[in-house]
Amino acid sequence: MVLIAACYAVWFAAGFWLWTGYPLVSVVVLTLAIALQSSLMHEASHGHPTRKALVNELLVGLPIGLVYPFRRFKALHLRHHADERLTDPFDDPESYYRALWEHEKFPRWFKAVLAFNNTMTGRFLIGPALTDVGFFLTEAKAAARGDHGVRRAWLHHAIGLVIVVPVILFVFGMPMISYLVPAYLGQSILSVRTFAEHQWSERPDGRTIIVERSPLAFLFLNNNLHLVHHKLPTVAWYRLPNLFRERRAEWAAMSGNYVYPGYFALLKEFAFRAKEPVVHPALRRAPEAGRAFRPRVRARNVAGLGAAPVPAKPADE
Repeated sequence: MVLIAACYAVWFAAGFWLWTGYPLVSVVVLTLAIALQSSLMHEASHGHPTRKALVNELLVGLPIGLVYPFRRFKALHLRHHADERLTDPFDDPESYYRALWEHEKFPRWFKAVLAFNNTMTGRFLIGPALTDVGFFLTEAKAAARGDHGVRRAWLHHAIGLVIVVPVILFVFGMPMISYLVPAYLGQSILSVRTFAEHQWSERPDGRTIIVERSPLAFLFLNNNLHLVHHKLPTVAWYRLPNLFRERRAEWAAMSGNYVYPGYFALLKEFAFRAKEPVVHPALRRAPEAGRAFRPRVRARNVAGLGAAPVPAKPADE
């Protein structure tokens, strides 16, 4: 609760006091506050800090990051937590893999864009733009089909924006085009965490990373210990480090040693080299596999989201 209050207080102070005299400092602080608020939305999607979903939504749902309605964030993220479906290009809303048959239809320039996005530099620079465009298009289609949950989530989001946007424009005195910079960079910082969170493995536990230490761990609310979070998704963020330290060898073995000492190690190895192929190496190789069901939502790497049922396994697995 203190952290939620502090996050919004820092956001307001950065806009109200810093923008006019120290605009660059203001942008940096706003970026950090927006990234932290996204991590708090992730915590709230898992039932924190209270047992009341509506209370949690009211506490963290003010859309200072502008893009994601809390209810959609929560819905898609909870669907992502079906570990047996992790990395599936259709079932996992946070997968960066594409189906082979789908990828073959893309123009060459877009294939190059997707390949660059699978480098750490690309993910930081263009990842948010690709994610946001894909998310908006998917949500618009769902709303047009009459999905009342999607429409209601965006209505709540619009109400939040009615509060946030006037504060930015008239209280901060900040042009909207300027505010889009920290809004985008906040997503870019989160892409450092999500870049390698999951990889394909025959074993579901081998699909989720452990990044042992990072200066960004607080900003990510310890989600760098991502396997621990996936195995214990209802555990509060501040308990994860001790749970990891108490059983470090077990966690490493459980992940198939998908362990990195920090994000700098990932950057050194994959700054300009793709860590994963764009095409999923095992699933959805044929068009029939992609038509086995019609997923309600296909969003690309949204950092945390109401729960849609997970479809049955397709025949190609």
